[in-house]
Amino acid sequence: MIDVATTWQQACTALAGDDYDTAFSVLTGAMHEAAKPTRARLALYLASVHALYGDAALAEVGAALQQARTLDPALRGDPLYLALNAELGARTLGAEAAPPAPEVRAAADPLARYHALAALSLAEQPQGALDLELALSELPRHLGWRLRSWQADAEEQLGHTEQAAHLYAEAAHHAQGLNRAVMLQEGAALQLQLGDPAAAATLLEQARALYTGRDPEEEGLNLATWHYLQAQALLNLGKPEEALSAVREADRLERTHGDPSYGVALVWGQVLTHLGQHEEALRHFERALALAQGPDRPYAQHELGVALLDLDRPVEARERLEAVLSDPEYPYAPEVLADLAECDYRLGRLQEAQTAAEQALAQGAVIPASLVLGSVALEYYHLDEALEHYERVIREAAPESRDWVTGHQMAADVMAQQGFLNPAAAYAHAQQALAHTPESDDWHSTLRDHLTKAETLMGQGGGRMLN
Repeated sequence: MIDVATTWQQACTALAGDDYDTAFSVLTGAMHEAAKPTRARLALYLASVHALYGDAALAEVGAALQQARTLDPALRGDPLYLALNAELGARTLGAEAAPPAPEVRAAADPLARYHALAALSLAEQPQGALDLELALSELPRHLGWRLRSWQADAEEQLGHTEQAAHLYAEAAHHAQGLNRAVMLQEGAALQLQLGDPAAAATLLEQARALYTGRDPEEEGLNLATWHYLQAQALLNLGKPEEALSAVREADRLERTHGDPSYGVALVWGQVLTHLGQHEEALRHFERALALAQGPDRPYAQHELGVALLDLDRPVEARERLEAVLSDPEYPYAPEVLADLAECDYRLGRLQEAQTAAEQALAQGAVIPASLVLGSVALEYYHLDEALEHYERVIREAAPESRDWVTGHQMAADVMAQQGFLNPAAAYAHAQQALAHTPESDDWHSTLRDHLTKAETLMGQGGGRMLN
């Protein structure tokens, strides 16, 4: 006689070791021998295991649920059946799916509550997912890391990036093998969002060691994601050449194991922009836009607009940027306003540029707006005002970043136009900028001249030399 609890425990033991074949064998073998009501309950457990495959197993989950209710119509009211059915509906319909009923969320069966939580997260009801009470200790071992992953997803939907990162770290702790690598990569992606590429790189280093190469098909797309994230981390750590190699490998793996993605094309364009290869970057941004779907499209449009600005094509850039601004959900609208201000400045519309830049500054796009305001002030020869804007850029920008260097370059130049009223400050700005300006750049000789002039004036005034 087949005992349901014992059979499920055997399957869970296999799943804890990522042995899905044995788990399925245990459940299907027991179903062949069990009586009808027992087979119905086992069919629910079979649906639970199929659900672990996500969108790739919708048909299998549906078939298992149909088998369960056919064998025992009374299971239609069982919390586990209802939770699995809700998860299936959420995977199919998303936010339009009916959420699991309150009694399902409070069911005594922790497995039912687990699938209810998954359904809520998939149906874009993150707070409901987080409010559902479920402890790791209540679940089979193979669901522990998955629980934390669903909770991390819910926190991420709510915009709680730090909380989500902590939950992914906990998920990685409870996972093993490739699953652990994927959780580490999810955490790395959030560290990049939080502006900590060094932390992301550390997590990626841990994840890379978990790829064995023994199953290239299973690892392929996950490894492509690893290279995609690695490219972003390297780029943000000031290593664009290494980032270029990483994003090329991400693209190769995607094409080998699946389809090219919007994200890889976008990052490739960003890397090429940092390398000054603007024409080639534009092609990748155009490809990213062609591949982008739904909420990804404004991101690609924005990058394309900025790329066109880099190529001094403000009319075309403005068209792209205005399309982005028409999306009320886009989170970087202030930055788009600042970029539109730059377009107006390039087109000689100084008053329009100033108005848009002031709006962008008020809305939080401090660095790009200040750069435009500085340029407009210079056009009017309002040197004190221009200097104030460039010094704000220096304060707000990341040290040694492109904007930080630009701020120092412009501040030194403005001080030179003012007649070196403060030669020590002019020297300091020129020195900082010169340290990060290549000799091939036209700015190099200008900064060298400013440095020499400031140094001479400091020497005449008996001022202390700066090293």
